[in-house]
Amino acid sequence: MVSTVTSYTDLRNRAATGTGYDGVVRVSAGGFYGTGVLLYGGAAVLTAAHLFSGNETSATVHFETATGKQDVASSRVLIAPTYDAANSSSDLALVWLSGSAPTAADRYQLYRSSDEIGQTMTLVGYGRPGTGGDGAMASYSGDPIRQKASNVFDADMSALKHQLASGMGWTPLPGSQLTADFDDGSAAHDALGQFLGLHQTGLGQSEGIITSGDSGGPAFIHGLVAGIASYSASLSQGDVKPDADGLVNSTFGEVAAWQRVSYFQQWLDQSLRSAYANAPSKPEEVQTRVSEGNSGTTLTYFLVQFKGVRSSLDQILSVDFATRDGTAVQGQDYVAASGTLKLYPGEVQAVIPVEIIGDNKSEPDEVFYLDVTHPVGGTFGPGVVTLTAMRTILNDDAGWIA
Repeated sequence: MVSTVTSYTDLRNRAATGTGYDGVVRVSAGGFYGTGVLLYGGAAVLTAAHLFSGNETSATVHFETATGKQDVASSRVLIAPTYDAANSSSDLALVWLSGSAPTAADRYQLYRSSDEIGQTMTLVGYGRPGTGGDGAMASYSGDPIRQKASNVFDADMSALKHQLASGMGWTPLPGSQLTADFDDGSAAHDALGQFLGLHQTGLGQSEGIITSGDSGGPAFIHGLVAGIASYSASLSQGDVKPDADGLVNSTFGEVAAWQRVSYFQQWLDQSLRSAYANAPSKPEEVQTRVSEGNSGTTLTYFLVQFKGVRSSLDQILSVDFATRDGTAVQGQDYVAASGTLKLYPGEVQAVIPVEIIGDNKSEPDEVFYLDVTHPVGGTFGPGVVTLTAMRTILNDDAGWIA
């Protein structure tokens, strides 16, 4: 539930349904739970690898949306191949859903720039409630509540290791973890101000930090997933002891770490792409007319191909994309999608998945569009600024006469 400045009963801390956080989920595995976030395409949840430290190979994902609560079992779990539990590095896991995610659940794109440090983020999770003054509530026995707070990504976690050396018993993978401290406005509890000279004394009553149960929860920058909650720590160096009580319990003066999503975006993108069912690999396999189905969602794919020449073998190409209504309406007939598609070294093509929403309502065939813009590393051709493709959603319910 996130440790905050004020009590968890303060509704300002609540990540209520219908406010943009309905894709932040609770993930149960092996008798424990953490938090996760539903990614673009709606097929998989991103969470922390250490939730599966007991070698669990399955999980249950609990959704809480404006239309109610729903549990969806996993079909498989993929741990980041470079996960290093001893150093909390690459602490990421993808949980694929065995069925459709609720259409009311938000889907999130990744924060892909490497400028997170210094930016304010919003952390969301189902962890144990608490406050900076008292720490996480050891006696809380109520239902998990989805809470939110704000903080600032102050530094790369490896900068703390460089400063504290043996005073920090693990070695983060450089560039892969972001850290923030829990400030109360005082210099005494400004951990990263004292350790690294990064004097930022908090965001007032908006400030917060993660607690037990928030592991795997997202930190958003501009609505994009920039970090995945991993761990918190109480650190000291000589007489410098910023933690309010010296315990790892999410009080003022502690620090927390998030796995840096931009660092892992290639693994995330390519892992998701490898699991798309029946995705086209050449233009003639693309289905431009798709059935809507009777319930849940199904995927239709748009294929993006690059036929130019890269200036270097390690060049990354990218385009932006966004769906657009025709006679089909987002939220009713399909799930809106927008973001950036990257082609990594060795890739010349990739698909963009869009979810079609099934129903039993008789209606005419409907169309929607996908616009592709802003190529980086290549061009669309002289004078071309936008590429557009259309999909027709075929009515498969009786009763409509064209």
